[in-house]
Amino acid sequence: QLQLVESGGGLVQPGGSLRLSCTASGFASDDYAIGWFRQAPGKGREGISAISTFDESTYYRDSVKGRFTISRDNAKKTVYLQMNSLSLDDTAVYYCALDTAASTWSFRHDNTYGIEYWGKGTLVTVSS
Repeated sequence: QLQLVESGGGLVQPGGSLRLSCTASGFASDDYAIGWFRQAPGKGREGISAISTFDESTYYRDSVKGRFTISRDNAKKTVYLQMNSLSLDDTAVYYCALDTAASTWSFRHDNTYGIEYWGKGTLVTVSS
């Protein structure tokens, strides 16, 4: 049974940084896409960043480009999201997500139905 376990959320001031981590366990395949959705209060879930292990392609939502960086440690089956220059608009629950199709398509199109596995979410609050 595949599990995704997130960590790294918390409270940060505007302009600050956080790093989220997500570790996958119980999954044998080396080809998948893994990344992050987020859901702000009263809004839908949106894909913000992902990486495909198949071709190492990456995706970033326009609103986070230049501020967020996704990376992974294949040996640890862990993906990281370094978030810099955080703003109030980044406040949300961040969900780790894994698509066995090994494509970032679902992340790019906010397609939650295309995601087979989800973490429980970690809250990021940006507030002064």
